[in-house]
Amino acid sequence: MTILALCRHGQSEWNLQNRFTGWVDVDLTEKGENEERLGGELLAAEGIRFDEAFTSYQTRAIRTLWIALHKLDQCYIPVTKDWHLNERHYGGLSGLNKQETRDKHGDEQVHIWRRSFDTPPPIVGPEHKYHPSNDPRYAGIDPKELPGGESLKLTLERVLPYFDDVIAPKIVAGETLLISAHGNSLRCLLKHLFDVSDEDIPGYEFPTGNPLLIDLEDGTLNVKSARYLDESRAKKLPVIG
Repeated sequence: MTILALCRHGQSEWNLQNRFTGWVDVDLTEKGENEERLGGELLAAEGIRFDEAFTSYQTRAIRTLWIALHKLDQCYIPVTKDWHLNERHYGGLSGLNKQETRDKHGDEQVHIWRRSFDTPPPIVGPEHKYHPSNDPRYAGIDPKELPGGESLKLTLERVLPYFDDVIAPKIVAGETLLISAHGNSLRCLLKHLFDVSDEDIPGYEFPTGNPLLIDLEDGTLNVKSARYLDESRAKKLPVIG
């Protein structure tokens, strides 16, 4: 079997503050760092030797990967950072307190923005401070490719082509990979690998700092089994098969 490990970053500063984060680059909290140390220890206990790792352009996911690789004593493996694995862009909601946004717009509207599959948040343009074109890490990317806000559907349309073109061939070739990313970019991979419907996928969540270990049939992307390594903080997984 081939192993793929998916890990959402640990608690971030804006997770703690209950703010919409998306593409805004915030760091891990002390709790988030501790979550990742435990996650790395759980991965190490499995005795897995990874061939390669992938992460986004965002500090919280990058540092999560560093911590895990340090615990694994595998800091030497190749690491690829790519913006296609970034979190969903929350557009005009970026930086806003979630409860204050509910108070202003109503629970139903905020629920639609957060949990519907194809309804994006308010879209922002290059004049907005949180538009990616104003962040130097995206300076080499065509501004037309950079989102000003994304639904889960639009996030999937960004994440999956990259996964299919770059990551999936390595899995099919038998490599054991570790991906450190975000709740929504990982949700896109879950939808793809487990064939989850558009209607059902918003109901699946990734706990912070709790690696999901997926066993795949050799030479394919067919999932044989999957489990969170910290059972006490596990979230529900789709039925396999």
